[in-house]
Amino acid sequence: MFPTLNEQMDAIRRGAVDLINEDDLAKKIERSRAQNKPLIAKLGADPSTPDLHIGHGVVLRKLRTFQDLGHQATLIIGDFTAMIGDPSGRQKTRPMLTQEEVDRNGQTYMEQVSKILDRNKLEVRRNSTWLNAMTFTDVIKLAAIYTVSQMLERDDFHKRFNAEQPISLHEFLYPLAQGMDSVAIHSDIELGGTDQRFNLLVGRELQRHFNQEPQCILTMPLLEGTDGERKMSKSYGNSINFSDSPDDMFGKIMSIPDSMIYRYFELATNVSNLAEIERQLKDSSTNPRDLKVRLGQEIVRGFYGDDAAEEAYEKFRTMFVKKEIPDDIEEVSVGSNSPLSIVDFIVDHKLAPSKSEARRLIDGGAVSIDGEKVADSKSSFSPTADGVVLKVGKRKFLKVKA
Repeated sequence: MFPTLNEQMDAIRRGAVDLINEDDLAKKIERSRAQNKPLIAKLGADPSTPDLHIGHGVVLRKLRTFQDLGHQATLIIGDFTAMIGDPSGRQKTRPMLTQEEVDRNGQTYMEQVSKILDRNKLEVRRNSTWLNAMTFTDVIKLAAIYTVSQMLERDDFHKRFNAEQPISLHEFLYPLAQGMDSVAIHSDIELGGTDQRFNLLVGRELQRHFNQEPQCILTMPLLEGTDGERKMSKSYGNSINFSDSPDDMFGKIMSIPDSMIYRYFELATNVSNLAEIERQLKDSSTNPRDLKVRLGQEIVRGFYGDDAAEEAYEKFRTMFVKKEIPDDIEEVSVGSNSPLSIVDFIVDHKLAPSKSEARRLIDGGAVSIDGEKVADSKSSFSPTADGVVLKVGKRKFLKVKA
């Protein structure tokens, strides 16, 4: 039923940052093979946002690895913990979500994760099932397991404490609540991003407290966005979203820095010959653009299939290799030829997420009107009856008519 120990460990290690404890995990795998019993691989996900991007997909893909190895993947929907708000990586207390917000965000969540996970082999649990059942006495007893000094060892809490920034008491309860998820399902291994390391270790300790065999933990890197610098985030305008069209997804991949090619292959695809990718990148005769084309096709194929991947590539060639404006360019009529602020127009028509990002694009020479670069972010433009072609970045076109 299960691959060999070495085959499993190689698949599990791919792209991982922390694996605690590797010897313990090897023992768990050997026991599962001997007993023909799958391990319980846990991933917790708070529906704090309605949209997922391929940065979220990194740890989802690792959970899929456990499915492919024959183990039981368990996705914990944090409908309870999402209302608290995960303090991981936060410089200030995040607003608490209402139950309505959590439910609304979660409406499309399963549809999105099913693009990566095998839904037929996935166990889905909501942590409100056991956390809502706890009494206040239970919470007090749980809080007594950890000290304030232990909580302040956590990097983000430590920084906020030293900076005299507020830390709400309910934030200390978040790692304990997440840890109780591991206790509730008797998790064998829990997955998460590197920012989750503290939370995952708490789960390991709580299992010991409740006389369970402690889970192993596996952390995955936080994937940088298309800018190659900041972590992928929709708020940064550098994300490749599950909901992106094949064309947008492919175009965004083609815009990543060359330095990110291998990392995206490793963390966002199932490509097995990573050593060959690395060799080609070191070969001066290799055009990085060719590898990006392959990368873009691999990622689009994973979400939309072979035909969509090929069509996205052909459209990209039409726009950027043949230097042609696409035939299906979107048009908008403003009803006047009065001058329009270029920055305001870009933001109002969702060609950039914010005015600051619009200005950055203009200053970087990434905005043009009828093929002429816009030099000043304070400038305006006037629509015409036939329409002027506004281009933002490498992929976004809009014909603006008076």
